[in-house]
Amino acid sequence: MPTAVLTDRERTAVQAYLRLLHTVRATLDAPLGGRPPLVPDGVLADAERALADAGLVGNEAEFFDLLKGSCRQSG
Repeated sequence: MPTAVLTDRERTAVQAYLRLLHTVRATLDAPLGGRPPLVPDGVLADAERALADAGLVGNEAEFFDLLKGSCRQSG
């Protein structure tokens, strides 16, 4: 199976998405005391900006293929 080499922008998008994912998980795991979960705007903005810079906005299938490939390479 061929492996894809990520560009710097694609790698940045994957890393920003993973930061967002970990932040959301931590938010949902924290005791909320009746408050709704809150993800900091900056974390979401970083992920959106990185996706746009990598040309992946609106192309979720390609992005998730990159994400899967990246996780296989680091795992």
